[in-house]
Amino acid sequence: MNTYGRLPIALVRGQGATVWDADGRSYLDFLAGIAVNALGHCHPQVVAALQAQAAELIHVSNLYWIEPQVKLAQLLVDHSFADKVFFCNSGAEANEGAIKLARKYAKKTWGPNKYEIITMEKSFHGRTLATITATAQPKYQKDFDPLPAGFRYVPFGDLAALESAIGPQTCAILVEPVQGEGGVNIADQAYWQGVQKLAAEKQVLLIFDEVQTGFGRTGKLFAYENFGVQPQIMTLAKALGGGAPIGALLATDEVANAFQPGDHATTFGGNPLVTAAGLAVMNVLVNEGLLAHTEKIGAYFRSKLEDLAARFSLIREVRGLGLMLACELDRDGAPIVAACLEKGLIINCTAGSVLRFVPPLIISEADVDQAVAILEQVLTEAGA
Repeated sequence: MNTYGRLPIALVRGQGATVWDADGRSYLDFLAGIAVNALGHCHPQVVAALQAQAAELIHVSNLYWIEPQVKLAQLLVDHSFADKVFFCNSGAEANEGAIKLARKYAKKTWGPNKYEIITMEKSFHGRTLATITATAQPKYQKDFDPLPAGFRYVPFGDLAALESAIGPQTCAILVEPVQGEGGVNIADQAYWQGVQKLAAEKQVLLIFDEVQTGFGRTGKLFAYENFGVQPQIMTLAKALGGGAPIGALLATDEVANAFQPGDHATTFGGNPLVTAAGLAVMNVLVNEGLLAHTEKIGAYFRSKLEDLAARFSLIREVRGLGLMLACELDRDGAPIVAACLEKGLIINCTAGSVLRFVPPLIISEADVDQAVAILEQVLTEAGA
């Protein structure tokens, strides 16, 4: 259907941080399937896990225990604040589950009128009706009304506005630690400490949408670790499967116990194939020093982008964490993205004027140098 304005190439093969199109031309991929291919394309451990599992058992449904699912859930619990995991197929589904869980827990714990969820302007939480409503950007909501009730919006990073918005019907705050689609927007440490304090004082749940920030993207396994705060619910997807479609809803025992059999379900979620891939991804992230590498290479990449910003006036700001970086421009970013593609570099533009860089976490300094050289050429030709 006519749902994507696709770029004029067909990608047919990938290895590491490089992809090739149907004409045999290579590209340096600094978008990574929109922050999905954290280990790069066709990582040998992920490929081996998928091949082995596909030959053994692909799908059985969640009516039965699934060995790689249980093992992956244990790994996620061992490396996060959470006690329980629900697996689904995507980030939007994980956020739908979080909305349901928060409302059910709040009604059981605090009373039947606790249902409202506060989200942030410029956020992005998915494409279902509930998650585009949670996404406080009118462009995603246009022509899909009537939207579900029970959401309120405040500016991201504004603690006073958040405090004012919390009322007797508020059950949860849903927030991205770093806003991805909204322009790679970041709030300071004091804000996050204040958000957690407010949630505790006002008896509302804190939900972190880590669909894009999770699994090493910011230099920590989960982005909340950067800020010294801890949610009660967290949503994950994108990088978890190394390219296989999987999402996850994590929660503390107290909150997770609000769900009973029949409250929430999925046919495909957490099947043997995708959880085998997730196990391989987690093994690499946790055991092969990739988080430290991400912090180091992210700092190197950021310094190179800041050097460009000092030389090209069209770059208003460089921001980000780890390998979730952005250059905000003083103009439309789409022509820059298209010109980079022509020269063999895949990036994208979000929020109209923000160049977003979410490359595989395995990239090298040489990869960064190549990407920055292409971007420099494009900016020079743009007369910036």
